[in-house]
Amino acid sequence: MRSAAELGYPGSVNDREDQTGGSVKERVKTEKKEPTLYKVVLLNDDYTTMEFVLRVLEGVFQKSPAEAYRTMMQVHLNGSGVAGVYPWEVAETKVQTLATLAREAEFPLRAAIEEA
Repeated sequence: MRSAAELGYPGSVNDREDQTGGSVKERVKTEKKEPTLYKVVLLNDDYTTMEFVLRVLEGVFQKSPAEAYRTMMQVHLNGSGVAGVYPWEVAETKVQTLATLAREAEFPLRAAIEEA
């Protein structure tokens, strides 16, 4: 009985050797690296209302009402609080969205981005 290579079937060992010049190509293993994460930190001020902060935390940061309340109180009592942890681009977009909403509502609410 003749082998597939002898019969000239495509994909046979001899065909593959012809395609690579007889050399064997190794598969390169790619390592998946998690992106660096950044904290979005809300900063307390004396003018932004608690209701507005709750609305931002629920709307922009997708917090549940209870979680938004806890974060808002942390900002109120400690001067700052973490609204979320995200890759850089997401954190930057959330801070820009917050700034736009605060400006439109005429509040001085600000947020900072810190490496997590």
